[in-house]
Amino acid sequence: MSQPLIEVEGLKKYFNLGRGNILKAVNGIDFSINEGETLGVVGESGCGKSTAGRTILRLYEPTAGSVRFNGTDIYKLSPSKMKAMRRDMQMIFQDPYASLNPRFTVTDIIGEALDIHNMAGSRKERKKRVEELLDLVGLNPDHATRYPHEFSGGQRQRIGIARALAVNPKFIICDEPISALDVSIQAQVVNLLQDLQKRLGLTYLFIAHDLSMVKHISDRVAVMYMGRVVELAPSEELYANPLHAYTKTLLSAIPVPDPEIEANKKHILLNDEAAGPIHSKDGAPSQDLFNLDNSQLVEVSKGHWVAM
Repeated sequence: MSQPLIEVEGLKKYFNLGRGNILKAVNGIDFSINEGETLGVVGESGCGKSTAGRTILRLYEPTAGSVRFNGTDIYKLSPSKMKAMRRDMQMIFQDPYASLNPRFTVTDIIGEALDIHNMAGSRKERKKRVEELLDLVGLNPDHATRYPHEFSGGQRQRIGIARALAVNPKFIICDEPISALDVSIQAQVVNLLQDLQKRLGLTYLFIAHDLSMVKHISDRVAVMYMGRVVELAPSEELYANPLHAYTKTLLSAIPVPDPEIEANKKHILLNDEAAGPIHSKDGAPSQDLFNLDNSQLVEVSKGHWVAM
């Protein structure tokens, strides 16, 4: 089997809040992503998933651990080599308005990446590349002279996607790219991301809290809780056979479109008997939901890992 494109090992990111208080936002996570794959990361707000994404791209410096891209530990790279590596690793941000400079035209927003990495030899070449990228994400090349406030939320997110694609990356972290969009637009953006993945051979880390959308786009799903990955499995397997108590709790909260079924559906809470605890092979409880520091991911079936 070929080497994974991304390998994350023992990744930690702590924040010093002062007065001796330490926030363990990411507290030792491990996973890998194969080329052309989409790994979904789900969990409630504050679980550390966005911090993990930013630390993987070295937008935050890690407290501990390693991230290897094609076998290269990016945390050991010099600033100049890291700048070159950023061509291969990009991010699509959650808020499509806050992440775009309101004083820049679309041409300059997308063209800035081309300028930083010296990927356009002339203004004419730069303009042509920007128009190609706009067409690629389903926008009219005539939009290049407009400013972000002149677009809808969905269009702004397409501009953000075009900016990420400008440097021909291999790996993109999608940090809740649809959560700020109208429901009617979300599916369009997800379908665009899937189409681009097929056309360009992209690899995604897709961060979200919309569990139904994550199931739709992801090959595998990692569930994060309190800075740790508590379950990791192929998408269909995770949704059909959740094993960790927290995963069961999350999945029980997915709304069902039928009002009658939804009204009678049982919503599992973390302290419900239906949620857990996870049991070891000898039948003894082996999962403390609120003390994960000593837990380890155990492969309970092929490709299905659970924290115990």
